Amino acid sequence: MFVKECDAVVCLPGGFGTLDEAFEVLTLLQTGKREMMPLVFLDAPGGAYWHEWLAFIHKQLLAERMISPEDLALFKVTDRVDEAMEE
Repeated sequence: MFVKECDAVVCLPGGFGTLDEAFEVLTLLQTGKREMMPLVFLDAPGGAYWHEWLAFIHKQLLAERMISPEDLALFKVTDRVDEAMEE
C-alpha cells in the first residue's frame, strides 16, 4: 500500500520483511503495475548487504534466465548517500 503514494523507495539492510517489501516493489515495477520510480538499495558505507544480494540476483535469477537483463535497470545498489539522493 505504501508504494501507491510514494515517489521513490530506499531499502536499507534488514530481515525478511525488508526483503519481502523490496521484492514486492520490484515485482510491481517489473510487471508494470506501478509506474516507474527510483528504487535504491542503500548499504552502510563499505557495507556488503545489498551487494551480496545483487550477486545472488545475478547468479541465481539472471544466469538462470528467471529475469531479463533489462530488469537490472529497475533499481540501483549503492553505499553512497549522494548517489542515492541523485537517483
